[in-house]
Amino acid sequence: MSNFDSTNKQSWKEVLHVYSRPRVIGMLFLGFSAGLPFPLVFTTLNTWLRDVGVERTTIGFFAWVGLTYSIKVFWAPVIDRARIPILTGILGQRRSWMLVAQTGVIIGLIGIAYTNPIVQITTVALFSLLIAFSSATQDVAVDAYRIEAVKPELQGAMAGTYQSGWRIAAALVGGAAALYLAEFFSWQVSYLCMAICMGVGVTTVLFIEEPEHSIAREIAMSEERVVNYLERAAHVPNYLRNPTAWFIGAVVCPFAEFFKRNGYWAIVLLLFIALYRVSDIVMANMAYPLYVDLDFSKAEIANVAKIFGITMTIFGAMFGGALVYRIGVLKTLLLGAILVAVTTLLFAQLAVAGKSLAGLALVISADNFSGGLAGSAFIAFLSRLTNTTYTATQYALFSSLMTLPAKFLSGFSGIIVDAHGYPSFFVYSACLGIPAIMLVIYLLYNQHHIPAPSTGDQ
Repeated sequence: MSNFDSTNKQSWKEVLHVYSRPRVIGMLFLGFSAGLPFPLVFTTLNTWLRDVGVERTTIGFFAWVGLTYSIKVFWAPVIDRARIPILTGILGQRRSWMLVAQTGVIIGLIGIAYTNPIVQITTVALFSLLIAFSSATQDVAVDAYRIEAVKPELQGAMAGTYQSGWRIAAALVGGAAALYLAEFFSWQVSYLCMAICMGVGVTTVLFIEEPEHSIAREIAMSEERVVNYLERAAHVPNYLRNPTAWFIGAVVCPFAEFFKRNGYWAIVLLLFIALYRVSDIVMANMAYPLYVDLDFSKAEIANVAKIFGITMTIFGAMFGGALVYRIGVLKTLLLGAILVAVTTLLFAQLAVAGKSLAGLALVISADNFSGGLAGSAFIAFLSRLTNTTYTATQYALFSSLMTLPAKFLSGFSGIIVDAHGYPSFFVYSACLGIPAIMLVIYLLYNQHHIPAPSTGDQ
């Protein structure tokens, strides 16, 4: 893993020049499309539900909609290999799946706009599930495109622009703008406008070029396991034999390759992936309900998120991407893990101190900066673990595992707040970040013993 912490002796001006590359810039808009649905089924939706009087315990359970993002690994092989009739021939594998997923998000947003949470909470949950499923599908396709579109040394920059676009959409549009629209018009108008904003992603998909893939169907079918199966199953009818061979090549081989390549370290790496984002994901589920319960208006929350939050998000994401390029991904991951745990404690302080616009600005700024920095480093880390022969499937495994423990724990966040209060909850959330800090230190000290990242060219 020495490549993870390779340093770059170029000047900061030269380092930052990587952000001028066309495909790096394009990730800004794909990041926007990926980030927009996220708050609309989590923080913004939580604010809507609390605003109309839905119980906090019920709001907490809505976090389990996010488990969709954590199980996307199950359909990632389909996105990696399966072609969409006509559409894939026109747009290519990655772009066609992006477009289909974006359409699903738009349908879900329109549906939820015409639903009343007070009397139709189950319908709200179902439309949220559609949005989350479609958004997770889009993530798989976008992640595969991002990894395949540029060389490994540019993944930090790709992560930086992706994170910036993601956060702009999540904080400024799906967060602040959605709250403004709800404050001055209605929640229905807000969600309908968000559906229109998904047009940014649709337009981007139509303009970008499909990246070259390092795997074709012929290569997949030549995998040793597939060949062995075909030889043993010569007596099996083709209608059973061929789909089984496809399953082995598309599903079994990607996971087997990762474990074979990394050996013992595969377990350590997967454990680290599962724990790195736990603290900030669990904390985020109750952040907006806290703002509401402290009597901040939707406009006040939006103002602070727009002025302070989005600026610090972009700075954190870009700075994180540059740090990865200059000092290495593991050192940047360590800095990000520490910052995330420390900034989570600021939420506990805000809960104790009470309503304060200055306090809200500090909390949102610190949270967004640390989240942007840690996010860029973590995306670059996961990208470098991925063998480009199995881009979508392996990255989906990592990103699914990244959110699974956190989303499960998030479902109990409302119960903890109701039982022990906001300060105790946020201290608990900060403590959840300690294992990630310990593990990244362990990886730093043992990096030379871990197998180097692999590509489809090996």
